Amino acid sequence: MEMNATYTSFVAVGDSFTEGMSDLLPDGSYRGWADLLAARLAARTPGFRYANLAVRGKLIGQIVDEQVDRAAAMRADVVTLVGGLNDTLRPTCDMGRVRGLLEEAVERLAPSCGRLVLMRSPGRNGPVMERFRPRMEELFGYVDELAARHGALVVDLYGAEVLGDQRLWDVDRLHLTTEGHRRVAEAVWQALGLDPEEDWRAPLAPAVPLAWAARRIGDLRFARQHLGPWIGRRLTGRSSGDGRPAKRPELLPYVLGDDTPAAGPRS
Repeated sequence: MEMNATYTSFVAVGDSFTEGMSDLLPDGSYRGWADLLAARLAARTPGFRYANLAVRGKLIGQIVDEQVDRAAAMRADVVTLVGGLNDTLRPTCDMGRVRGLLEEAVERLAPSCGRLVLMRSPGRNGPVMERFRPRMEELFGYVDELAARHGALVVDLYGAEVLGDQRLWDVDRLHLTTEGHRRVAEAVWQALGLDPEEDWRAPLAPAVPLAWAARRIGDLRFARQHLGPWIGRRLTGRSSGDGRPAKRPELLPYVLGDDTPAAGPRS
């Protein structure tokens, strides 16, 4: 990998993780690691262009159908593809189909861009995630196989212990906080051969244990505001991304501006 390589364009493909949930901006929109990475790349390359096709809730089949060909046609220097994790979190999941669709996506994207970046997504520690961990790890093993076969980069977020820390996850327990997204942006930055600005794997300071009552209140809030609606969407076949357009559908110049996130977690 060429150190301090020059990248003039970046296209992000995927679901809520790449859309940027839950890195909330003052206007109510989401920023996220891909926007952070684009801003840093734009600061060092005049005329830098960026598109983000990701939409929350998308399964790998929807990503292939709705985003992959559009991304390939843009012929960007860098394309990131993160998908399939939503499939593994469904009550039933055909992992053979997920593998086939992921392979189809990589086969279309790899020849069309300068550098394809895949990821082993981070996983929050906790009992709910443990149920789905075998599927996740099967998916990540195949990501490694595809990367080796097609010359793609793999950013191993799953293997970073700090990204399992519950303090880097929003109250919905599915999406990273602002600090989590910032660390992911640094991880991809370094994978692209650019000079490190920090150790994104550095552990957080020791946590102050919450009292039993505070933990139970948090569990009840999570179940009412997030787990219940999530289960309802699964049972009815709906998605949080139904009818939602991509946040940045065209490969256009990225204008540096105020991207300071709102303070505190999203309620």
